[in-house]
Amino acid sequence: MPDSVVRAPPAVHPWTDETAESLRLLVESITDYAIFLLDRDGRVASWNPGAERIKGYRAEEIIGQSFERFYPPDRLLAGWPREELRRAATHGRFEEEGWRLRKDGTRFWASVVITALRDAQGELQGFGKVTRDLTERRWHEEQLRRSEEQLRLLFEAVKDYALFMLDPQGGVLSWNAGAAAITGFTADAVLGRHFSMFFTPADVAAGRPAEELARALADGRVEVEGLRLRADGSTFWANVVITPVRDDDGVHRGFAKVTRDLSSQRRLLELEQTSRRMNEFIAMLAHELRNPLAPIRNATSLLRLQPDLPPLVTRLTEMVDRQTRQLSRLVDDLLDVGRVATGKISLQREDLDWREVVRATAEAIRPLADAKRLQLHLELPEAVPMRGDGIRLAQVMHNLLSNAVRYTPEGGHVWVSAHRDGGRVLTRVRDNGRGIAPAALDRIFELFGQEPEVARDPADSGLGLGLTLARTLAELHGGRLTASSPGHGQGATFELVLPCLAGPAPVPAAPAVPGATARPVAVLVVDDNRDSADSMALLLRQMGHAAEAAYTAREAVALARQSSPQLVLLDLNMPGEDGYQAIGALRAACEQATCIVAMTGYGQHADRERTARAGFDDHLTKPVSGVPLARVLARAAALSDRTAP
Repeated sequence: MPDSVVRAPPAVHPWTDETAESLRLLVESITDYAIFLLDRDGRVASWNPGAERIKGYRAEEIIGQSFERFYPPDRLLAGWPREELRRAATHGRFEEEGWRLRKDGTRFWASVVITALRDAQGELQGFGKVTRDLTERRWHEEQLRRSEEQLRLLFEAVKDYALFMLDPQGGVLSWNAGAAAITGFTADAVLGRHFSMFFTPADVAAGRPAEELARALADGRVEVEGLRLRADGSTFWANVVITPVRDDDGVHRGFAKVTRDLSSQRRLLELEQTSRRMNEFIAMLAHELRNPLAPIRNATSLLRLQPDLPPLVTRLTEMVDRQTRQLSRLVDDLLDVGRVATGKISLQREDLDWREVVRATAEAIRPLADAKRLQLHLELPEAVPMRGDGIRLAQVMHNLLSNAVRYTPEGGHVWVSAHRDGGRVLTRVRDNGRGIAPAALDRIFELFGQEPEVARDPADSGLGLGLTLARTLAELHGGRLTASSPGHGQGATFELVLPCLAGPAPVPAAPAVPGATARPVAVLVVDDNRDSADSMALLLRQMGHAAEAAYTAREAVALARQSSPQLVLLDLNMPGEDGYQAIGALRAACEQATCIVAMTGYGQHADRERTARAGFDDHLTKPVSGVPLARVLARAAALSDRTAP
């Protein structure tokens, strides 16, 4: 007999030698089960290879020892091993699953069967014990239980999605917290009812519920969007996914249904679409407004070039020019409002001196102040270095100063002061004009926000855009803009706070002197708006350049073949062939290197990018002012000089 198996005493096993040997061989061959005998006191009397493998003890280590050493401490304290023997002796058999200990102290999950062994007279002789290691099965069951519990908790915790099951006919079988949150129905109100209760009466009448289930069965899944009902009778826009559920045998057991409330997303989409259409409308409006402004600006520029104009004509010319500039600024503000709404305003930062920005803006606004006989007072520090977008910062100051001039009566005063305070500069624009009611101090910064009195006065009311843009641009620079006023008739003060830099202010570069006026440049102006084309050509001729006008792309190409201009000012929106289509033919028609510049009412960043991609050398926005025009004339002259033989 191998050492690993020990026979029970003959008194415990009243079998024949042949039977005992057969049983011994059977037990000895089993390694997946621990099969051993206990005496009446629970001491180990035999030990098979399966017991050694599962529990880790060799036969000589464990025979004669109490079986209690296989139990964890908590079970020993509870007296459970003795209770097992008592139950086995009482009922003849005891069975359970629980934790047991190996020799090395590790635990394993055991299936245990204890059988009472009695002799022919019924006297208890001991116990037979069979133990099986079910740790792996227990682990898989625990993992499955945890997974199911996690799924249940997830199912119950999800608030943004309505997750529920339907039976094959569409009756509601389950209801999660998200379903209750989205629809307002409690589980008691929906369980057992048909899911058509969530559809509008029109959809129910059209057979939509049954149609969705049929499509899900046919296609394996259906996803739809539409109106659904809440408990209070209101509707919401829902995204719905229905999936058939089948068991392992492929039998259809019902449907899984996921519903998501898309009301907010749909409103946002509608707002985005409205915003996009509004931006497109504003861009088109700006283009249409700039086109008639172009010949007006050209006409005033022409009048200014005329010598010895009568005083009345000079005064009227300045008046028209001021109003043209104001209208151009309103158009720019309209476009900037669209950029603010979509978050597309970008800053081109550079080193600058804030004092020079304020001084230049004040000088630009001075003609408006002089026209109303206003006193404009400046109190500026020596230097205020900062890093920012000079054009946008000048736009902020221009809005503040133009408002002060607009709402201050004739003979009044406007004070502009700035001083440094550590790492920031405080700029105040104060006037003794109309003033602002305390209740309106915040409203004036809202888009299209105006005081009612201002809105009713057609003489000096604007669109209510300037202060909105000014505050936005200040905040984009890391600053702030606030207003204060004692009330109507007592003036107003605007305070602009911006971050500044330590150290000396940057030395401004000397302004470039346009080279276009040094010698004549041959220019071809192409625009279907005859007033715009003719006035620009006339202005260029007055400036000493050779200029002619064309009103269609075909006419422009013909003229270019004849004269080979050095500069082409090309409108983009023309009937028939537009500027984008005409640029290639114009370059081919010119015998020499030609600078081709887009001249258009579209002036947004995307428009400039498009013209650059199309091969234009520059981009002028109507109405064209003197500095940009001088720039492209100088560029055309320089290109002509470089390519001359």
